[in-house]
Amino acid sequence: MPKTSFTLCHGDCLEVLSGMVPESVDLVFADPPYNLSNDGVTCHAGKMVSVNKGKWDRSRGVEGDYQFHLAWLEACKRVLKPNGTLWVSGTYHSIYACGRALQQLGFHVLNDICWFKPNASPNLSCRFFTASHETLIWVRKDKKAKHTFHYGDMKNGAFAGDILKAEGKQMRSVWSIPCTPPSEKTFGKHPTQKPVKLLERVILASSSKGDVVLDPFCGSGTTGVAAVMHARKFIGIEREKNFVKLSERRITAALKK
Repeated sequence: MPKTSFTLCHGDCLEVLSGMVPESVDLVFADPPYNLSNDGVTCHAGKMVSVNKGKWDRSRGVEGDYQFHLAWLEACKRVLKPNGTLWVSGTYHSIYACGRALQQLGFHVLNDICWFKPNASPNLSCRFFTASHETLIWVRKDKKAKHTFHYGDMKNGAFAGDILKAEGKQMRSVWSIPCTPPSEKTFGKHPTQKPVKLLERVILASSSKGDVVLDPFCGSGTTGVAAVMHARKFIGIEREKNFVKLSERRITAALKK
């Protein structure tokens, strides 16, 4: 089995990425700020709570948010190998700006995935539909790149428990995966933490053992957990020191399993 390892970098992703070796990463998974912290309210564990997550989640305005996404995506493209791919996750608050930036930078869109959350939080206002999904955009560096896709694993039982996929059928672009369970928050939690099952699917589908996986917005380290569980090397970048420590605890525990 290829040797796995992880590196966590505390700092701004643009600064860290600028110091990385060009074309050194096989797969990027990014879950950038959704810019949702607008002093509103949301539902968490059945209770009304503030939607504010921190200064890092404050909007810079439409143009400012777009320029931010354009900058980090361009920085990621520089470190991505010629045949590497990139995933970006978001809600309607951010994903359209990311999509426009990806197109402007010359990435080639492979899929947009609807991550359906069967246990999503209810809508408190009762004035519009309950938000129950996020969108993931999967791209390769350019149209002629020979990207990695483990089609057989995705078709032949790697995720046979998915209610929207029968074993032996092609995997669809709607993925039913519950929100992050409490068992994945024993070391602490992040307000936008993703479930390990989601990142496992991304990593197993679009990378191979020994590949280098990068997450420029590491958060609680879920990408790193999934990467080391499946013999990939991981690089995580996170500007909040408390989340760097949380990522380190979780990834270290995953390595011991």
